[in-house]
Amino acid sequence: MASYLLKCAEIYFELLPIDVRKLAYHCRVQLNAKNIPPPWHQNNMAGTDWFQNFMPRNPQLSLRIPEATSLSRATSFNKTNVNSFFPIYQRLLQKYQFNASRIWNIDETGVTVVQNSNKIVAARGQKQMGAITSAERGTLVTLTSGSNDAGNFIPPTFIVPRLKYSEMFIRAGPPDCIGAGNCSRWMTKKEFIIFVDHFIKHTKPIKEEPVLLLLDNHSSHVNIGVVEKAKENNVIMLSFPPHCSHNLQPLDVGVYGPFKNYINTAQTAWMHNNPGETMTIYDIPGIVNESLPLALNLANIMSGFKASGVWPLNADIFQDSNFVPSYVTDRPDPTQEPDFVNVTENLSLNLENPELLDSAPELDISTTEIISQIETANEPTPSCSSQQKAFSPWKIGPLPKAPPRKTNTNSRRKRKSTVLTKGL
Repeated sequence: MASYLLKCAEIYFELLPIDVRKLAYHCRVQLNAKNIPPPWHQNNMAGTDWFQNFMPRNPQLSLRIPEATSLSRATSFNKTNVNSFFPIYQRLLQKYQFNASRIWNIDETGVTVVQNSNKIVAARGQKQMGAITSAERGTLVTLTSGSNDAGNFIPPTFIVPRLKYSEMFIRAGPPDCIGAGNCSRWMTKKEFIIFVDHFIKHTKPIKEEPVLLLLDNHSSHVNIGVVEKAKENNVIMLSFPPHCSHNLQPLDVGVYGPFKNYINTAQTAWMHNNPGETMTIYDIPGIVNESLPLALNLANIMSGFKASGVWPLNADIFQDSNFVPSYVTDRPDPTQEPDFVNVTENLSLNLENPELLDSAPELDISTTEIISQIETANEPTPSCSSQQKAFSPWKIGPLPKAPPRKTNTNSRRKRKSTVLTKGL
């Protein structure tokens, strides 16, 4: 039971306590166990006292509040996508002999005027506590910055939700920062070209020493104007696989997490120092000026580049356990020939009995049969002396699996990791 619950948590399909109680009841029924308490039959689930005793018996389990993870991120970060990035990146390193100071990563993040409250000191036993925020729903300001593994960073660019932009909007911002405005509050092609000019001004790439710019596949980054400007100024642009930035992008991995914590602290301090006033988007640059240098320190930057395998290069930084959340949607491509080895690798499961796969007929086994063998391999082996029916939680609650992919010849071309400035 405990191993089944851990496997469900690994693939991001965790069970609630009430679901665990229902599973326990069906397990007892499946085993034809005697002395099942009558309330279990009435409620079709185990009692709360059973769950309270079950958790201490399994210290590897705990009740946690999960972090919301989009389906795109969970499914797109898989071995196929990651393996498509590192070979291209390695070829660029060998061709241009980039060092740490010439490999840059840029990314956007959002800052709102409503902070997330941190823990506070209050009376014990009080059920509800409040914290002052400037509004119920915040206005977003997009922030774009970049850094390299040598610890250098580009002064940020602010995208404010105003059609008529004025420099006074960022007067309290970090030194040499720039800004732009649009009604969408997000980075668009027009604003990104402004940022590229800003990037070139500070990095000063030359033909003998071009710079490598790592960025995601956002539509604002992939347009002719940006690519042509990069080619003319010796900037080589390499895109990450889509929806993989949370693990592959150094700024996401090492910098923007601490930055959000510093922002929340600075916004809370601003509310205390300005009682009765409402925070606006014009106060955001000043708050960023206090918070961003704390997050963009050498330790955080180097940690982000190292943890993502970008610098120093480590194409094997991610293990099979990192790809487990993509198990639910990993299935063969209908347009390709089936490959038994690739299918089993993509399932990203830790098999205790790999000999089960070796005995399968080559290329004649379906994905369903593979999953069945994997689930069987994870099931506990019943004792020979036991007369009970062979049983495991996997038979009562099979792990979720997406249906086979559909072939759609009219779909648009999917984005992938690629060198945007080919021919440079």
